[in-house]
Amino acid sequence: MLNFTVKQLAADLAAKRASSVEVTQYFLKRINAMGKALNAFISVDEEQSLAAARAADRLIAAGKAGPLTGIPLAHKDIFCARGWLTTCGSKILSNFVAPYDAHVIERFNAAGAVIAGKTNMDEFAMGSSNETSFYGPVRNPWDTAAVPGGSSGGSAAAVAARLAPAATGTDTGGSIRQPAALTGVCGLKPTYGVVSRYGMIAFASSLDQAGPFAKTAEDLALMLNAMAGFDARDSTSLERAPEDYTCDLAKPLKGLRIGLPSEFFADGVAADVAKAVEQAIAELRKLGCDTVEVRLPNMQLSVPVYYVLAPAEASSNLSRFDGVRYGYRAPEYADLLDMFRKTRAQGFGAEVKRRILIGTYVLSHGYYDAYYIKAQRLRRLIAQDFVEAFGKCDVILGPTSPTTAFRIGEKAGDPVQMYLSDIYTIAVNLAGLPGMSIPCGFGDRNHPVGLQLIGNYFAEAQMLNVAHQYQQATGWHLRMPPGTG
Repeated sequence: MLNFTVKQLAADLAAKRASSVEVTQYFLKRINAMGKALNAFISVDEEQSLAAARAADRLIAAGKAGPLTGIPLAHKDIFCARGWLTTCGSKILSNFVAPYDAHVIERFNAAGAVIAGKTNMDEFAMGSSNETSFYGPVRNPWDTAAVPGGSSGGSAAAVAARLAPAATGTDTGGSIRQPAALTGVCGLKPTYGVVSRYGMIAFASSLDQAGPFAKTAEDLALMLNAMAGFDARDSTSLERAPEDYTCDLAKPLKGLRIGLPSEFFADGVAADVAKAVEQAIAELRKLGCDTVEVRLPNMQLSVPVYYVLAPAEASSNLSRFDGVRYGYRAPEYADLLDMFRKTRAQGFGAEVKRRILIGTYVLSHGYYDAYYIKAQRLRRLIAQDFVEAFGKCDVILGPTSPTTAFRIGEKAGDPVQMYLSDIYTIAVNLAGLPGMSIPCGFGDRNHPVGLQLIGNYFAEAQMLNVAHQYQQATGWHLRMPPGTG
């Protein structure tokens, strides 16, 4: 059961070789045994989890089970879940119990899945290392002195350490793909609008997108089948016909054109990462893929563009956390304005405050045109680069992260170096494209290396096909961190 995929667990449940209660208890025991050392979870509620497992067993007994019925899943603590503490990794929401379910949680509940717990994350999803959480840093199962990546590091670490067979995360500038790469698991960011943001606590609304973590591309497809779908409560949710993301997994790759952007293989990428990615490219060529060189000339602008637009949206979204209606409130204050000031000063961490200040500045009178409007224009140029690249190829490929996992605290004092950890992922969010990361080898310190696949709009099934065929020919995704067996 330890290294079973979601599909394998579902087969065991359907064949009555195990019950959902037994499977859920197994993973809860692992969370209790290993969760504190990794700090991967913020909250676990065994009573609620086992109640959901018993309900799933009744569905299975009645012949009403689906592919995810009875499967325990970990959820990033950014998704509201009725009756569950939902903190977003922040002191300001440390006492907030959600009164409703996010759309993603609703979809998994309808599928009969079980909530195994809520995972640790960078505060309000602001970070690339999972060090900004009010609850402390998450540790990488491959090296507990190293970061797991962020902001969805708790979910990635939980899947890597086999504390859950799969998990959810969110990706604003690479926050699913980068931690997936650094922990040696698979992570998928769908096309913007494919998965509803309703009930997902907002960071940057035009960039945020929910997606799954799992051990295999096939499991990602099963998860996305449940997560995707139109939701009228989210004005950015796209109304599209339902799609089966598992349909093309077995399709041969012969003739598929893989684009290799020169910008992904420049001086910024570490030698050990580049070596593993080159070996993955060679394997894909063996599988019948053709490679072509493409260019993304404005990709170098993606980090500065992102750090104008994302903080601007964050400064607006986070204005609702003021201590009036819910969440933390400063214990002592002189008047209402003083309560606002002290609540936000005490409730937000340093990185969140930094981004609120930057966002407020670029939106202010006199700077709006110089920064915010200019960044929006550059965003369009970045998206246009991808349109032109996809005229020459079907899928774009490169490293997910320029390095493998770095040590906890190594970049904490240098925000710019930390921001550059997402240099290869941010442009995908700015363009609204789908992207994913899968394991493709190990670096010099036996840290996992991630291979990033970028698809055209709504090409998730094609990306998953490439990833699945690669995983049929390799075994990197089956490796387990030492000491987790």
